Amino acid sequence: MSDLQLPFWSEILIALLLIVGSLLTLIGSLGMWRLQSFYQRLHGPTLGATMGMYFLLLASMLFFAMTGLGPSWHEILIAIFLVVTVPVTTMVLARAALYRHRRSGKDVPDRHNLRGGSSTPPQASPKPGAGSDEE
Repeated sequence: MSDLQLPFWSEILIALLLIVGSLLTLIGSLGMWRLQSFYQRLHGPTLGATMGMYFLLLASMLFFAMTGLGPSWHEILIAIFLVVTVPVTTMVLARAALYRHRRSGKDVPDRHNLRGGSSTPPQASPKPGAGSDEE
């Protein structure tokens, strides 16, 4: 494959996509190391590494499109599988960890207090006229 010549602009674009994808994947992987709890660690590979993989797939698709070796169906299938499987596996892992932590009595994040609000569940506001004897 050493006799393949790509246009200069495509070489630059492929290199940039590879660098950005590699950096995003590295940042996502470092998130697993730096973040404290399991629930926080889910975000690093889910967001950073997945977005990095999309940039790497774009670079591969562009390379094969520019060399004329045919369509890159493998990259398209990988992207489809990532879109389908990453959110599902992340949700299953989070729910399994939450279930195990609740069963063992450990402190788990409160779903009503995720953004710094009050620790009591939100109450529905009464409808006008509800509960009154006036009819």
